[in-house]
Amino acid sequence: MSSLLPDPLPPHTRWTRVRAVLNWVNLSTPLGLLLARLGGATITPAGRGTRLATGYRPGFPVAGAFTIGCVIVSKHGVDHFAARPALLRHEDRHCTQYAVVLGVVMLPLYAVSAGVSWIVAGDLSSYNPFERLADLADGNYPPPATRLAKRRA
Repeated sequence: MSSLLPDPLPPHTRWTRVRAVLNWVNLSTPLGLLLARLGGATITPAGRGTRLATGYRPGFPVAGAFTIGCVIVSKHGVDHFAARPALLRHEDRHCTQYAVVLGVVMLPLYAVSAGVSWIVAGDLSSYNPFERLADLADGNYPPPATRLAKRRA
């Protein structure tokens, strides 16, 4: 199956094949597909075993895109990602995190990390290690700054 996107992601590697299998086995990809379907999304391949679920209708979570397993879910269409390859790469890095962090176990760990980031920085991403490892700039997040540093500025 080919992607509808113009080569936004690096080519498939042995690791991305393993990652895709791990995310099926750890149930994160099936959960992502289920949530996307329940949210009315249309699912298309994005390369590297990743699926892009566009047209997601529920308002939660409040994000332009979020990833569960190898499924990138968004209210936006495919064109949104075609115009933002860095964002697609950012979300693709989250696919790897699901494979490494044992699938759905990542969901509560991500929530705790987002909470810590909120306490430290006043946002859900700056001090969230999952977002930092996925590259804050590629995800269009602000650079890290604590609440104290923001007050001083």
